[in-house]
Amino acid sequence: MNMKKKIAASLIVIMALAAAVCAGVWFYINRFDPQAYVQAVLDVSYKDETEAYMEIARVTEEEADAVFENNLDATMEEFESSPMPEELKPQYRELFGEIAKSVNYTVGEAVREEDGSFSVPLKIKPITLFADTYDQFRDKAQEYADQVTDRVMQGDEMPSDEEMQAEVYRIYYTVLKTAMDEGPLYGEAQDITLRVAKNDAGEYKIDTEDMQELDTRLIEDGEEKE
Repeated sequence: MNMKKKIAASLIVIMALAAAVCAGVWFYINRFDPQAYVQAVLDVSYKDETEAYMEIARVTEEEADAVFENNLDATMEEFESSPMPEELKPQYRELFGEIAKSVNYTVGEAVREEDGSFSVPLKIKPITLFADTYDQFRDKAQEYADQVTDRVMQGDEMPSDEEMQAEVYRIYYTVLKTAMDEGPLYGEAQDITLRVAKNDAGEYKIDTEDMQELDTRLIEDGEEKE
């Protein structure tokens, strides 16, 4: 089971698309500011910072709070059929929220294109949590496997696959949580551009493919080491 990639892929689910669509109505009421729009959408989606988004999207505080919470709901849905212990799911959910709030981006000044769209540059520093912790996770998982082997050799019953997978989830949570408590590390700064254009309804929104690209680059899943 590739636990690291499964969790990293689930984190990528945390996207700002729904927030971007909702906030698009703002330009009908005020002069559209693409830089402020992108900042507000990213902040409510990743940081759970609602004030600017409430003003831009003309939504209540409860509706703004729901953007971040719905993203976490979508992340946890990936684990509904997994052997993750039920008692760990709230802890993983909280951890995913901490990781999302730790993403690093700086929104630059927008440039208006000839077709009326806007290009909004971002400077990002990807979180390298998964690559940083993989060796430690692998070592601790091997220690657990060795312990199971020793106990079985001494006559204990072999744990089920579900029991062993559940224990691996516990081990990985501890590794990730410890690393987050110590402070996540970041990779080198990268540039990415988000295109903001009107959709068929005449509302400005962030390009879907650009948002997906941003998601994949804000949190590096890393590659397993041989």
